[in-house]
Amino acid sequence: MQAKKAWRQVDGVLLLDKSSGMTSNDALQKARRLFSAAKGGHTGTLDPLASGLLPLCFGEATKFAADLLDADKTYEATLQLGATTDTHDAEGTVLATRPVHCGEAEIRAVLPRFCGPILQVPPMYSALKRDGRPLYELARQGVEVERQPRQVTIQAIDVLEFAGTTVRLRVRCSKGTYIRVLAADLGEALGCGAHLAALRRTAVGPLELAGAPTLDTIASLPEADRPGCLAPVDALLGSLPRVDLEGSPAERFRHGNPVESPIVAAGRLRVYEGGRLIGIGEIDAGRKLWPKRLVQLPV
Repeated sequence: MQAKKAWRQVDGVLLLDKSSGMTSNDALQKARRLFSAAKGGHTGTLDPLASGLLPLCFGEATKFAADLLDADKTYEATLQLGATTDTHDAEGTVLATRPVHCGEAEIRAVLPRFCGPILQVPPMYSALKRDGRPLYELARQGVEVERQPRQVTIQAIDVLEFAGTTVRLRVRCSKGTYIRVLAADLGEALGCGAHLAALRRTAVGPLELAGAPTLDTIASLPEADRPGCLAPVDALLGSLPRVDLEGSPAERFRHGNPVESPIVAAGRLRVYEGGRLIGIGEIDAGRKLWPKRLVQLPV
């Protein structure tokens, strides 16, 4: 009989290089088992087709998983020109093919149309719900329903490589952007149609893919060495100003009480005592620092 898994308290952030063909939840559960982490969560899903950066949170870091949901994302997207699919990506059924007459100059010329605030119609093959049912369930039954356009923002699109009928782009965009819809829309603007052939996420907010391990890399390490792959609990909070408390104010804050802020700032702050994160606070109009989320780390 296989021994029961011994879960333990693990606190930290794993910047994982997720492989394509795997759901974000599958990646999370496999990572949890590799670290024997009792509690884990992710900071927003990455489609199974896509590979690349998937920040995972363990233990106390899960309290801050939502802080990355609104962060900008950066992707490297490979578009296949000349063919459209029902899912707008390589997993779908080809609907039509057209000759490709455009070159790199024509591609660069249309890209500015898709930068800045734009409207996107969410695809039918998506997890958005209509009357409690995911749209992809309806799509699989051949049912198509009206979807309202949504505004997203694309900060930049750069051509990385062009090779006849494929083009590789770097896209920096807001949350909620469908890169496969962008691929399809670009294809229509070029007159040849297109779908997303491959997608790799290279950044989430200030967090970058460079140096991120894969699950196979982590699994190859001795168990005692695996915690070295984890970033600290505050790795998701780098965009927030920092404040340090000591003595009585720190103790009061840790017990959920407001304290006088030692700095002049507005909005949320990450709060430390003795160099350790103790929580997130928010300053009100009277310069009172109110605890919003507290961290309990072992001594």
